[in-house]
Amino acid sequence: IFSKQRAMSSFFSFPHPVNDKASRVIATGVSCMAVQYLATGWTWVLGVMSCGFVSRVLGGPKLSPLGLFATKVVAPRLGKPHWSSGPPKRFAQGIGAAFSITALILSLLGHVPEAKIVIVNLLVACGLEALLGFCLGCKVFALGMKVGIFPADSCETCGDPSKGCPKPAQ
Repeated sequence: IFSKQRAMSSFFSFPHPVNDKASRVIATGVSCMAVQYLATGWTWVLGVMSCGFVSRVLGGPKLSPLGLFATKVVAPRLGKPHWSSGPPKRFAQGIGAAFSITALILSLLGHVPEAKIVIVNLLVACGLEALLGFCLGCKVFALGMKVGIFPADSCETCGDPSKGCPKPAQ
């Protein structure tokens, strides 16, 4: 039974550290989906976006087609990885899941203008990550650590940025 638990916890794990280049590629893909939804109003795009966010929260990029494409195809071609902490990125994916699921529910209930407002806000956050490498969710996570919402040891780099992010185990 312990090996099954270990296999499940490994399957539903999030990478630490995370290659920021892959994160930016994912944010670019999500931004494209957000623009597509805003331009067309196609609710199915929100379904795809929501599933992607939920899969990345649950298991990192290995459960997400966009995540796999970013980590296995695009990021390796962008040069040397730039590592950042995993816990804040997982938190940011969770915020993306909350926004995209909210927009999906609003759209399904016929509240399309409200859904589009939610997606515009998501697009701003994803656009900042994609274009500038500024992770808004990561900043909120660090603030949450400062005020005690998240344990101080949940991200050593967030608590002391001078430490830098560890390289992944080989």
